[in-house]
Amino acid sequence: MGNCLIIAEMGTSHGGDRVKASEIVAAAAESGADCVKCQIVYADEILHPETGVVSLPGGAVPLYEVFKKLEQKPEFYENIKEETENRGLLFLATPFGPKSAAVLKKMAPKAVKIASPELNYRSLVAEAASWKVPAYLSTGISLLGDIERAIEPFRGEEQRLCLLHCITAYPAPAEEYNLRLIPLLGGIFGCEAGVSDHSLDPVLVPVLASALGASAIEKHFCLSRDDPGLDDPIALPPGDFAVMVKALRRAFTMKKEAVVAEIAGAYGAERTEKVLGDGVRRLAPAEKANYERTRRSIHALRAIQQGETITGDMIAVLRTEKTLRPGLAPLWIERIAGKQAKNDIPAGQGIRFEDVF
Repeated sequence: MGNCLIIAEMGTSHGGDRVKASEIVAAAAESGADCVKCQIVYADEILHPETGVVSLPGGAVPLYEVFKKLEQKPEFYENIKEETENRGLLFLATPFGPKSAAVLKKMAPKAVKIASPELNYRSLVAEAASWKVPAYLSTGISLLGDIERAIEPFRGEEQRLCLLHCITAYPAPAEEYNLRLIPLLGGIFGCEAGVSDHSLDPVLVPVLASALGASAIEKHFCLSRDDPGLDDPIALPPGDFAVMVKALRRAFTMKKEAVVAEIAGAYGAERTEKVLGDGVRRLAPAEKANYERTRRSIHALRAIQQGETITGDMIAVLRTEKTLRPGLAPLWIERIAGKQAKNDIPAGQGIRFEDVF
């Protein structure tokens, strides 16, 4: 077995506090991470103000308003990048739309990450691909066809592409991870594959993923699960992250069969086999209901009246979440612009076939 990249995903755990962000970077380095990742958040690129309350690991929150409070100037992320690289770690960040992508591109990153809900956001993925740097694409709430369309901008390019198998649920049940998909994804798409793990245990999924040849392992990282960050309740604090790193470094020196046997001895053979799964690509039960709602679709930015001509400034590619209705997939956005609305479309709602065709 070989080594792999261990990613500490701070996300928005810093809460917009520069000092706390520095503390997270330092703690991740001390815990053995190879990479620190953050999210460049601008609310209007992700959600509509009418999204309402969204259930997260720490409870139900008005997510659009929370994202607005997390918005930071580019200098905030530049500081995270500088501190990360000064510690000899790879800086990684996730953009969510044109503004955050422009901020990240200006920082000249050495790699880029696309989150699962944005995998169908064609223009964002194409923009990231145009940078010609290694790219990590999470594949939660996606079927094989979705993944195939997402990687089209990378075809024929020599840049490193790594698909991160994951379950878009917080926390994700380890038994639903179906880790035998890791070599399958790599084989089908001719690229590297790894895992973005949202389960709670620091060892079970990561170590089994490493045994199956994962090139990268991503885990949410926090200073404490009692902190108020959006993902802190399912993230690993420094001590647990260090346990994961130690277990992974040890597993890298062992043969696959020995790693699986050791995990089976610690967690039980039946549970281990469930985590490994059958290698058939399908939506995990824990994320199935999110397929149309967490992924991107086309929404009305303002109320559109029946008979109005729809222009580009009236629509956006956003996550739907639970309150609003989903719209057409992002690939339809250019065909919608210029069409007349056949129905009244309330602000925030997804735009459907029957609304325009």
